Amino acid sequence: MNKELIIVIDFGGQYNQLVARRVRECQVYCEIYSYKMSVDKIKAMNPKGIILTGGPDSCYEEGAATYSKKLFELGIPVLGLCYGAQLMQHLLGGEVKRADFREYGKTEVEFDTSSPLLKRCSAHSTVWMSHFDYISRLGEGFKSVAHSSHCPVAVFESENKPLYGIQFHPEVLHTQEGTKMIKNFVLDICGCSGDWIMSNFAQEQIKQIREIVGDGKVLCALSGGVDSSVAAVLLSKAIGKQLTCVFVDHGLLRKNEGDEVEAVFGDKGSYDLNFIRVNAQERYYNKLKGVTEPERKRKIIGEEFIRVFEEEAKKIGKVDFLVQGTIYPDVVESGLGGESAVIKSHHNVGGLPDYVDFKEIIEPLRDLFKDEVRKVGLELGIPEYLVFRQPFPGPGLGIRIIGEVTAEKVKIVQDADAIYREEIANAGLDKSIGQYFAALTNMQSVGVMGDERTYDYAIALRAVNTIDFMTAEAADIPFEVLNTVMSRIINEVRGVNRVMYDITSKPPGTIEFE
Repeated sequence: MNKELIIVIDFGGQYNQLVARRVRECQVYCEIYSYKMSVDKIKAMNPKGIILTGGPDSCYEEGAATYSKKLFELGIPVLGLCYGAQLMQHLLGGEVKRADFREYGKTEVEFDTSSPLLKRCSAHSTVWMSHFDYISRLGEGFKSVAHSSHCPVAVFESENKPLYGIQFHPEVLHTQEGTKMIKNFVLDICGCSGDWIMSNFAQEQIKQIREIVGDGKVLCALSGGVDSSVAAVLLSKAIGKQLTCVFVDHGLLRKNEGDEVEAVFGDKGSYDLNFIRVNAQERYYNKLKGVTEPERKRKIIGEEFIRVFEEEAKKIGKVDFLVQGTIYPDVVESGLGGESAVIKSHHNVGGLPDYVDFKEIIEPLRDLFKDEVRKVGLELGIPEYLVFRQPFPGPGLGIRIIGEVTAEKVKIVQDADAIYREEIANAGLDKSIGQYFAALTNMQSVGVMGDERTYDYAIALRAVNTIDFMTAEAADIPFEVLNTVMSRIINEVRGVNRVMYDITSKPPGTIEFE
């Protein structure tokens, strides 16, 4: 167990993971829990500090998400953000009312920098507001230490307890000095030392894996992506040949990827593990035939993974553990970590059937964000080209093909995606864009090629810039690069007559299409 812990209590805020991510940037370990967790459980975890997230409710309405007042009597520093700040005042004698108009977007705020929460901040700064309600009156013993032209209490603090509230979102990059505020809270107010680093994490995990596994046999779900690769190397360093990695080529991988994965982890690779490749393309295509609903596709792909692993386990004898490359965004977006709505079920955590023929599932990266996984990979000595490989979802091209998955559609999107990635690299943009890929829409439209009328598919190109994959903005790719990609795809990929570029940010969209 980590010596220092910050707990984020989730009230359904869209930025809950981002709050945790910002705390971890201070090199302090942080976990997200639902507001339904009891105060006694939180007390038993002995956190150094507690952060209350935003949420969609109005705290004064019946049925709104709430919490016990005992939380504020533990003597543990508490920071409320947006709804969390309003709820704190609602419970402690303040008043929250509906504002005359919604304050949304970038807002200028004046700070009292004598506050411990605001030290080292500027007297005037830009923040990101998003609220219908506002704190009209503070409870006894509280004072306002920041305000905007429309918000009299933008930040408040208690005069005699370690209780603080922020009406805006310090966790988003639009708030210029938000990171300073979170750092002030975590390091200065909570007294955390900020010594949680990836090398410690890797060594602790290796030690823990050895203790859990003992002399047991372990089966690893290896996709060749960053997450499963780092998980496999962690297990390899912990238990060596006790680990068998099963790589399922489900026919939904990127072009030539199956052979590339085998070259890295197979017999000719440099890792101490047993490697098995299963070619199951036709099996998956048959299972997915006629299926168009995204969640159903994910479930089918996830269940088939488990079935394949069970079959391989029986071939190699007794297997005690199954390893998965689940990471923290998978857990929270699947509704298991906090209170936010299920955005989509993830292959790693949402596709398991009720019965699994293993003693236990090991998820060594379950508590890490994507960039933290990469840091662990570098600490483990994994080559950079593997660590910084483009992210790829567990269900693969199954969720980059809108609608029914067929072998023909897979080939179309594989070829288009390979061209896109090649041209991004040729333009020198491959290191600067967070994630980029081609997807196949289910839209067909009329086109003209040569003197003939066509009725073919449209390819959608996606490219985003992101720090943590919780929020993302469309990448500004030069038009000449997009034009080259468009021309090559239409000329070289049979079945495509239209190419589009998706500029949707996250939120409101997701990075993947399904």
